[in-house]
Amino acid sequence: MTCRGIRGAVCVESNDAAAIVAATREMLECIVADNGLDVEDIACVIFTATPDLDTAYPARAAREMGWMTTPLLCEQEMVVKSGLPRCIRVLILWNTDLTADQIRHVYLGKAHALRPDLAGGEETGSKKQD
Repeated sequence: MTCRGIRGAVCVESNDAAAIVAATREMLECIVADNGLDVEDIACVIFTATPDLDTAYPARAAREMGWMTTPLLCEQEMVVKSGLPRCIRVLILWNTDLTADQIRHVYLGKAHALRPDLAGGEETGSKKQD
């Protein structure tokens, strides 16, 4: 088994705690569904949020999904003038037998623009967000 990274991102329409948690949950649910991820195999999860999102920790969504023993960390991203506003990113370190090419990264809605090379097509994830 190897520890591999799964990346994802989602943008939020407003700096509202409920919106932050809901968007993060949707992104995590897509990552779980698209990769057949078992929470017991997650080594840790690192969330980042742009400085314009400060009403809730994105990790709250993972806790509400029952990820109670998974180490979680939230960090604030640096300000980049050309960066996407109200963006949440995640890096999940996952113990798996899959190869790096088999990992499905999830970029929902406007966040698709961050890594179209990884995301493929117009948008990734089992669920789609505008």
